[in-house]
Amino acid sequence: MVPRFVTGPLQAALRDTPVVLLHGARQTGKSTLVRHIAATHHPSRYITLDDPVLLAAAREDPAGFLAGIDGAVVIDEVQRAPDLFLAIKAEVDRHRKPGRFLLTGSANVLLIPNLAESLAGRIEILPLWPFSQGELAGAPEAFIDAVFSRDLPELPASPPSSAGLFSPILAGGFPSALERANTERRHAWFGSYVTTILERDVRDMAHIEGLRALPRLLAMVATRSASLLNFAELSRSAGMPQSTLKRYFALFEATFLARLIPAWSTNLSKRFVKAPKVYVLDTGLAAYLLGLDDSRLAAEPSLRGALLETFVAAELGKQASWSRRRPRLYHFRESTGPEVDLVLEEPSGQLVGVEVKASATVTGKDFNGLQALSQIAGSRFRRGIVLYTGSTAAAFGPKLHALPLSALWGSRPGKSALPE
Repeated sequence: MVPRFVTGPLQAALRDTPVVLLHGARQTGKSTLVRHIAATHHPSRYITLDDPVLLAAAREDPAGFLAGIDGAVVIDEVQRAPDLFLAIKAEVDRHRKPGRFLLTGSANVLLIPNLAESLAGRIEILPLWPFSQGELAGAPEAFIDAVFSRDLPELPASPPSSAGLFSPILAGGFPSALERANTERRHAWFGSYVTTILERDVRDMAHIEGLRALPRLLAMVATRSASLLNFAELSRSAGMPQSTLKRYFALFEATFLARLIPAWSTNLSKRFVKAPKVYVLDTGLAAYLLGLDDSRLAAEPSLRGALLETFVAAELGKQASWSRRRPRLYHFRESTGPEVDLVLEEPSGQLVGVEVKASATVTGKDFNGLQALSQIAGSRFRRGIVLYTGSTAAAFGPKLHALPLSALWGSRPGKSALPE
């Protein structure tokens, strides 16, 4: 079993929270992880609602289903029986004990208000993403801690070469896809994966017509990964009403096929009205939807930028899920033009801007957006980073640095880092 870096936060939650939910896309390793925890660190009974008999029992009599379970329990794929959440709430209110329920779900309950609200104050929700680069290498990443520290992050003595950089990006991080021998076999797996989600999970969540339109719409979303989401433009291109489009897109979010990153602004209310950026969950999935492989990327270099930014957004999201700094992820765009691909904001309000360049060189112009963000954020601006495909780290100002993409999984805080 490949160690997952969210294990520590997950075990900490089980020590003081009655209900812990590990959610994420299908086939990211949720079942493997909770089975391991139940067998080694948190003795629990394991139940999966992929079993049709158990699923029927949970749906028909949720309270009776739970009444027959003594002690701690793991319930896998809990979203398949939504009424269980109210039964779990009643059980916790009767007997509040840390670690009583460890749940997994392949639907984002944060986007299903009646489910999230039913356990408010009783539940901690943690995401499990596809493998990060550090998990695959067996080396915990500290990029987020490093860029928020006082000094420039330290890098390995010999950064990995940029040669073949896009091969792991095209492969993505889904465990089962990584077991495939080549691109053709990975794409075959992703084809079955998308079909299963759209025909099974979407049907479970919403009884809708027109499911045949969803694969094409998902592919259209993939072409817009790492760009602003414009529903009016997408509606025209897809030939469907915005109301229908937004409903379908909510299903992509709920099943973790796509995610939105909101705009950053000093005005908190504007964060909810400015256009978000859309990203496909995993670059391996994006490569399948777009028909990308090494040879096509070599022939069409213009395709690299969006794929690389999608990769960085995913890696930062993974690291944020276990970082003690717990930053939120945004993008920055001014109406006058300056923009920053990704912005990390700590709960304290400190910011780090991250610009992604699919080139082997960096110039001062690449820092224009970061400088604009620095002027607006003022003292809250900790550092601006340009990640690029070269191999040299360089300072372009007191708080502005160019770093190789490998710094994302190979850096660590400097020796004079601020204490946690």
